[in-house]
Amino acid sequence: MKDLHSKVKRTVAIGCAVLSADNTPAAIDLQGYDSAEILLDIGVGGITFSGTNKIEFVLTHSDDDSTYTAVTLADMLGLASVGSGGIIKALTSAHAAAAVYRFGYKGNKRYLKLLADFSGTHGSGTPIAASALLGNGFSNPQADQA
Repeated sequence: MKDLHSKVKRTVAIGCAVLSADNTPAAIDLQGYDSAEILLDIGVGGITFSGTNKIEFVLTHSDDDSTYTAVTLADMLGLASVGSGGIIKALTSAHAAAAVYRFGYKGNKRYLKLLADFSGTHGSGTPIAASALLGNGFSNPQADQA
């Protein structure tokens, strides 16, 4: 069996919580790594999503952790398109079962931020968690995170 464990590090992008409003995105520092995968876990929708009552997951990147710009399709893997402003996933219709999603980042910026952008009315929250899996580290093996 091959060893993936020693070659990756996982960091929190959105802490596991039931959300009904925007999160405050934390900066994900990619320094020392040549690859990143955004892992998004979404539970059963707290509401029936629509074009008005929705959650859009917006990914931005930065060289200096100060000025962030939206990612584009050229920065990403595993997507057919990226919405305006860096939308990599949008919940705009019923989300009746828990699901996981992953998106590869191949851009060349040092920092990433992931925002769960809520629009409309969300009387009940939706369980959400997201992390970044950092790979191809310059210094392996990576420390255990158990």
